[in-house]
Amino acid sequence: MKTIGLIGGMSWESTTLYYQLINREVAKRMGGLRSAKLNLVSLDFADIAQRQREGDWDGMAGILCEAARHLSATGAQCLLIGTNTMHLLAEQVQAATDVPLIHIAEVTADAILAQGLHTVALLGTRFTMEQPFYVAHLARRGISCVVPEEAERAEIHRIIFEELCLGLISETSRAWLAECIAGLQARGAQGVVLGCTELPLIVRPTDSALPTFDTTALHALAAVEFSLAH
Repeated sequence: MKTIGLIGGMSWESTTLYYQLINREVAKRMGGLRSAKLNLVSLDFADIAQRQREGDWDGMAGILCEAARHLSATGAQCLLIGTNTMHLLAEQVQAATDVPLIHIAEVTADAILAQGLHTVALLGTRFTMEQPFYVAHLARRGISCVVPEEAERAEIHRIIFEELCLGLISETSRAWLAECIAGLQARGAQGVVLGCTELPLIVRPTDSALPTFDTTALHALAAVEFSLAH
């Protein structure tokens, strides 16, 4: 079993999901009391969120690269950045170490194409929906993204930071997100990427008019595949 290195804490709510998903899958495949070999660097999300608001991406790159080097030094054999937004810095993080980085958008693209889809709605933080890095990554795999309108992007971002990252699940927000997804379906989306690792906390498959792509689960399971590969 290879050791997984996880850069987490962004937020810790979704890092908890990673830890559960990875260990449950290892136990399912290996049986008994088996659990994952996993090293974690958990960052202070208040600092990261402030830097995001200020546009200090260079500062965040330094923090993530330091975390990646620490995980490499402690024996990690693959790296996960436990958040979609911070994959804006994936190239810098990968360049900081020889340990392979499992890219969340890449494993999501694999899942989309496996279902034969080519147009998906993209939900996430404003950074993920508005910066080109995620849309461009999927486009390189032949997948087009339908992005919510400005007011919808603002509300999704608010739900993530003011509710989900604080562990709050609102039925009103759940219903609103379901309506948002239905509107994106009308604009041509064939599936919906839950492109924030907290969104699976509130958007269940039964809440969506479209097939959902849970990036947290896809990313975690890809790490298990790497860890257990012969």
